[in-house]
Amino acid sequence: MSFTRTLRAVGGVAVAGALLFTAAPTASADYIRDGQWALDAFNPQKVWKESTGKNVTVAVIDSGVNGDHADLKGNVLPGKNFTNEGGTADHESGESHGTAMAGVIAGHGHGSNHADGIMGLAPDAKILPIKVNEIGPGSDLDGPIRYAVDHGAKVINMSIAGSGLNDLEKSAISYALKKDVLLVAGSGNDGSSKPLYPAAAPGVLAVGAVAKDGQVLAESNYGPHIRLIAPGEKIYSTGTTPQYRQGTGTSDATAYVSAAAALVRSKFPNLTAGQVANRLTKTAITPDGKTGIKSPDPKYGYGVIRPYRALSENIPAGPKNGPLTMPKASEPSAGAGANAPGENPSASSGDEKSGLSPLMIAGIGLGAIVVLGIVIAVIVASKKRRNGPPPGGPGYGGGPGYGGPGGGGAVPAQQQFGTYPQSGGPGAYPPAPPTQPPGR
Repeated sequence: MSFTRTLRAVGGVAVAGALLFTAAPTASADYIRDGQWALDAFNPQKVWKESTGKNVTVAVIDSGVNGDHADLKGNVLPGKNFTNEGGTADHESGESHGTAMAGVIAGHGHGSNHADGIMGLAPDAKILPIKVNEIGPGSDLDGPIRYAVDHGAKVINMSIAGSGLNDLEKSAISYALKKDVLLVAGSGNDGSSKPLYPAAAPGVLAVGAVAKDGQVLAESNYGPHIRLIAPGEKIYSTGTTPQYRQGTGTSDATAYVSAAAALVRSKFPNLTAGQVANRLTKTAITPDGKTGIKSPDPKYGYGVIRPYRALSENIPAGPKNGPLTMPKASEPSAGAGANAPGENPSASSGDEKSGLSPLMIAGIGLGAIVVLGIVIAVIVASKKRRNGPPPGGPGYGGGPGYGGPGGGGAVPAQQQFGTYPQSGGPGAYPPAPPTQPPGR
């Protein structure tokens, strides 16, 4: 059963007369537009009556974006090139990966009534291209993330994946979160539970991919950090050479989630980044037709995005951080879940106002208890001498310690911060070149 038919059938069961997606045939005779099965499944004409992504900038941290492409021209801002190759970020050569992500997000087509070429899910959003090296040894996402935040991006799309992040990159993620920017990243294409970054980093909305048959894509990485899935099989989009390309993997799925986030941020500008994610997860549907699940599944998170429902349903704003797990450097507000792979709960550094360490505080407390005990003993002895034994009574002991699950090694209970609680609720072209390699 096809992706669209699967979701249609589920919709008929879940809510009478309310179909999840429709895939009405496009009026265009352009075979590229006709090949956009994923866009059609979202029923874009209905979505665009609610929002087109206007007044929202989506940063695309990737291999650059071809701003001169007919389907992107006017939607691509200057951006910045963080590589040593020279040139600007709004021009791309080579595999066209960044241009493809931009097309999925904000392509506007071309020709009469924009009937030809690629249409993105958020065609009125602006793309801020940020060109970086292949993520991995020697890569650096610190500057690109901070640049995106400082230049007005409300959503950051990172269709890239690597083995880890350095401290500066983690700090940049925390910076983006404090500035209320939603970070979206692909889980990777190894088909394994190995956590890849930045998707597995706390504070990032991690995305897996769903195939056209409605099942999770075999190549899609999985784990407890996954929050959403989106179409990621044979996705057509804009390119450079050739002009159009086809891709399979979590990269394209990530771009669809970023586009959906742009739609929501455009219609609901007062929602926080976490509350935007909350709308996407609360309206998502799982491959087996379930909605409103209480904890994310390692394979599909809260399910497949449904942009129209995210835009049109009456959903409480919810906690500031929604379903996002907050890093230890961020302010702990309600709505986050367990620490993502590679992150441990932070230890207390002591009383910041007094400058006393936990050990010093414990020592002072112990000394006070000893002195108090001596005073009581003297009083009791004195009373015994004068009036006989005192009346009996309950003794007073210490209360339970506080803390959350630890990371690598024992930490005194009073030094641990608790984990952040999880909020309720879930969650194309000429002959195609090779699909993106694992991790893209």
